[in-house]
Amino acid sequence: MRMKKAVVCLLIVMAGWLVCGAPEARAQEAAAPAAAPAAAPAAAAPADGAIVPAEGEEEVNRGSGGFLSVVVGSGALGILLWIALFGSGGAAVYFMVDCAITIRAPRIMPQVLIDNVTQSMAEGDVLKALQNCENEPGPMANILTAGFSHVEEGYDVIQEAISTAADLETEKIVQKLTWLSVVGNIAPMLGLLGTVQGMIGAFANLAGGAPDVNLLAQNISQALYTTAVGLVIAVPCVAIYYTFRNSANRIVLKMEAMTIELIKDLRNVEVVTE
Repeated sequence: MRMKKAVVCLLIVMAGWLVCGAPEARAQEAAAPAAAPAAAPAAAAPADGAIVPAEGEEEVNRGSGGFLSVVVGSGALGILLWIALFGSGGAAVYFMVDCAITIRAPRIMPQVLIDNVTQSMAEGDVLKALQNCENEPGPMANILTAGFSHVEEGYDVIQEAISTAADLETEKIVQKLTWLSVVGNIAPMLGLLGTVQGMIGAFANLAGGAPDVNLLAQNISQALYTTAVGLVIAVPCVAIYYTFRNSANRIVLKMEAMTIELIKDLRNVEVVTE
């Protein structure tokens, strides 16, 4: 799907380049024969006191626009599109930082919790193990709490409760990554929308007869800038999404194995009451 979008963007840019390049070539060819007849009037202009612009001044002025001028000159729809692109970029940074903080083995399965629960289970004190889980809240603590809460109902019930809690905690972890994937899919679509808007403006300018070169260049810049910004946002999002997803899968598998190791002694353990 992303490959199709990239091909469509490339075709649109190529078509815009061909359409915009053809009138410029024809204008240069038409200007060459007329250069000699126009030389005499141009030379006579300073004698009449007229002010002649310096050579190349117009071209310098035309190329003086930058990224900010493209954003401001893109119209109301274009400004809304740029706001959406910048917003998706900010959201991408937020979700990347959030995933980097939360999707880590020490955060999901703290070693302190594992050591304390292991010691409590070695002592046969389930209530102490349950208290340790409450002192270290997190995905693994929630899974162990679900198992310890059903210790009096038999080992089969404990396994079922732990399996349900593990599925729930895994889904919570995956949901964090899903938002990063959503941003990675939306950003190139917004860039493609900006490309379409820019090309519509360029062709509308050409259809008017004598095209405004400045407006034509601004429309093409709008198309290329939005495409580039959308891809700059999407590529890191997709790469980081798969990186965190693989890391989350490894952590979840390790957490499930550790949980089974910790609860295997519940077959023979008894609840300690005071």
